[in-house]
Amino acid sequence: MLHNLDPARKAFLEARTKSNTVPVPAWPRSEKNLPQAELETTWVRFSVTNHRTRAEQERERRLAGREDLFTADPLGPVAQDAQYRILCAQPSFDELKRDLQSRGQQEPAIVTADGILINGNRRTAGLRALWEAGELSARYVSCLVLPADATTYELVDLEAELQVANSLKQDYSWVNEAMLIEELYDRAQKNWEHVANRMHRTVADVRGMYDKLQQLHQLVELSGGTRLHLDFVENESVFDELSKYIKNKPQQEADSVRAVYFLGALTGTPYRQLRHLRRADSAQLVLNEMAEDVTMRPILEAADAATPMASDDLLDDLVGSSEPFSPLHGLLAFVAQKRPEANIVLDDGDRVQVRDVLTSIGSSIMTAADEAKEEDRDQSALQAPLVRAGKAIDELKRVVAALPRARRYPEWDEAEFAKRVAELNELLDKIR
Repeated sequence: MLHNLDPARKAFLEARTKSNTVPVPAWPRSEKNLPQAELETTWVRFSVTNHRTRAEQERERRLAGREDLFTADPLGPVAQDAQYRILCAQPSFDELKRDLQSRGQQEPAIVTADGILINGNRRTAGLRALWEAGELSARYVSCLVLPADATTYELVDLEAELQVANSLKQDYSWVNEAMLIEELYDRAQKNWEHVANRMHRTVADVRGMYDKLQQLHQLVELSGGTRLHLDFVENESVFDELSKYIKNKPQQEADSVRAVYFLGALTGTPYRQLRHLRRADSAQLVLNEMAEDVTMRPILEAADAATPMASDDLLDDLVGSSEPFSPLHGLLAFVAQKRPEANIVLDDGDRVQVRDVLTSIGSSIMTAADEAKEEDRDQSALQAPLVRAGKAIDELKRVVAALPRARRYPEWDEAEFAKRVAELNELLDKIR
């Protein structure tokens, strides 16, 4: 898969390329040296396939009402302006600009043979912003130029090597990093070893990232386009714990916990509270709390009445079941497909804002989690004597097995051992 070069831009860049070269160890070919060029920040083009901004692009497409915003004309002004806005809005962008203003560009960017940035998108955006603000020294960006026959696969591998595997220094969100892993996995023909090597991570690490992204995919799809991946960047721990817990659980338990965790992500419930609901009856516990809340009863009724069959089919497709997911099935589908600022019309004609409904759901989840926590403590207290007695029995069996051999040695202290046996007898008397 060769990158389709723009002939005019390629010719211009060739004329600006210097004779000196700089080694780039991350470039996958044996010839590591790349020629250098100094280019205007307004001439180079931002990469719209950069994985660091994948989730943000999803939001921009939604706002513009154009699914082809970044694909119809990737190098055109509309797509480029949208990408520039994304880069300028990323965390620490103002800090980056201040660093560029005080120290200048420290590392060269890397561009294709027609000037598309593969590495250095944020730095170039920072220089461009400074130039537009009147900083004359920020007019140009120093770049290394890739060969004209660079393939799409090589470009993705280079991005992974430079921007993710080494240091994640440009602050990939977990969602965008997981999307890169997902793409690498798909085009590596499902070879986890290849992905792990490319990312300089363990197989367990990259699989974990992939698994929690699959859970997020389900919630986003369940929302019918109402929610974006970007909405859940702050909920990484929720999807991480969920994906790990349900991996080997029976479907009914997995569906129950998934529904609670999805609602937890929607309501902003802390993952430390959600972990108390990692149990087969978690959905029923939460539903029981809601049913006791008089303000939630009309919401539950509205959810049962309004959840379309299409949502049932979608949920079935997501986990491959024709059985109801959990007692929270209807409510989850109902609220996931509504924005927080929207209103729900109840049977009596009253309106309630979705944001308030989510707050009430979150309160029910927190209460159910607290009760589950107390129940776990009671259960632990009930079982503790038996568990500890079992461990003591196992240790005493080891003592019986080891004692004859120990007594063969002249250094053996029978008197000290008799003291320990006496202590054991005293403890046994207390237990009795």
